[in-house]
Amino acid sequence: MAPPAKARRRHRAPLTRERVLRAALALADEGGHEALSMRNLGRKLGVEAMSLYNHVANKEDILDGLVDLVFGEIDVAPPGELDWRAAMRDRAISVRDALKRHPWAIGLMEGRMSPGPANLRHHDAVMGCLRGAGFPFRAAVHALSVMDAYIYGFALQEKNLPFETPDQVSEVMEIQRGNVPDMDAYPHLAEVATEMAKAGYDYATEFEFGLDLILDALERSRPGR
Repeated sequence: MAPPAKARRRHRAPLTRERVLRAALALADEGGHEALSMRNLGRKLGVEAMSLYNHVANKEDILDGLVDLVFGEIDVAPPGELDWRAAMRDRAISVRDALKRHPWAIGLMEGRMSPGPANLRHHDAVMGCLRGAGFPFRAAVHALSVMDAYIYGFALQEKNLPFETPDQVSEVMEIQRGNVPDMDAYPHLAEVATEMAKAGYDYATEFEFGLDLILDALERSRPGR
């Protein structure tokens, strides 16, 4: 016989902001941040939606909290542990990995008006790394801006790719070739399709290739290099 509702409520873990945000994170990962609502979140937690307001103010507060959770997953080396280039390279790869786990966060990461502690620590550490490497203030801002534009733009493009692994590229290329009546009229694209079908296409390799170009250019512009 199932325990009465009162007993079930008594054994349920207490509601906290952390628990609410973790449940919201799961919902966002499943259906995007558009799927978030107080009703859906309450249903997932097994509580009335109104009880959530004891822990979060509204959906914007939830999004602030979720973005902070994602920033908390991103690694930034402590000052002095790595040289600036290695630290920024590892950080960029960590950002891309976090966005692959939480693609709904693309476009939200840099626009929060009430940033949380992980968000603040992250940006302070990145600026501290660049300033410690000798970049003047304005140059450090430019460096962070260009790196983030590349990382977030790449993540957005990757999110919409019709394949997820290098092994799937050949199948996708064949489908695309079949949808073009006269592929021979586009010889350079035909070469791309043929070679990618043979060798595959690893987006992690592409990401790091572009990232190294940016880091090389920033190193050349760094005063006192």
